[in-house]
Amino acid sequence: MTPDTLDSPYIVDIRLERESTVPLYQQIAEPLTKLIMSGAIEPGRLIEDEVSLAQRLDVSRPTARRALQELVSSGLLVRRRGVGTRVTPTHVHRQIGLTSLNADLEAAGYVTRTEVLNYQVQLADEDQAARLACDIGDEVVVIERLRWINDRPLGIMHNTIPAPVAPSLTELTQKGLYACLSERGVRLATGAQTIGARVASEREANLLAIATGAPLLSIERTAYDASGDIVEFGRHVYDATQYNITIPLVAD
Repeated sequence: MTPDTLDSPYIVDIRLERESTVPLYQQIAEPLTKLIMSGAIEPGRLIEDEVSLAQRLDVSRPTARRALQELVSSGLLVRRRGVGTRVTPTHVHRQIGLTSLNADLEAAGYVTRTEVLNYQVQLADEDQAARLACDIGDEVVVIERLRWINDRPLGIMHNTIPAPVAPSLTELTQKGLYACLSERGVRLATGAQTIGARVASEREANLLAIATGAPLLSIERTAYDASGDIVEFGRHVYDATQYNITIPLVAD
């Protein structure tokens, strides 16, 4: 996508049902949301302004303005004076929880895929045994995956899993890790997570299509089943320009 194309206003092809009980602004906002979330409209693309939108769809300017404001409020569009309304860079907003990233992304409307970079069965070394609370020499499976959203690399995920519950390479190419564990009878119950930040190594930068030294969000997670056994230890890094985490706070 060239800068000239990004600066050409995207014209939304929408058919309004004027007899519908769904407000007109929602009939405009909802298909536009789907186009952005699916990646059909590129990050940075200029969007048709409210005056043009109102005239073309034969709606009032306040209706067109409210439709665009819905997407501004949800973080999908950004308005800048003298620049216009553009699609914001892809950014994943995620609540803290013991959930699957793949499932969370798909529920939010993103088009996802996972590339398995490495899959190895190993004998646990001292660090792996400590992380999984197993014996040194027990079989573990070490996995490295690259997660994509809307055809852009988002994060690199390293997981170490006890071999008896670990999914196969074929399974991991078809679905997320937690879905695979669930199909094997593993019921996640609790977890502990540490969130940090660091800069990208040359290899990480190449995989994520970012600059070496660019900021990364780092996460370490240990997941436990209902019996209190550790079923997964993960070290993940994400492109900080695309990913953030929301932590709910409650007053004492």
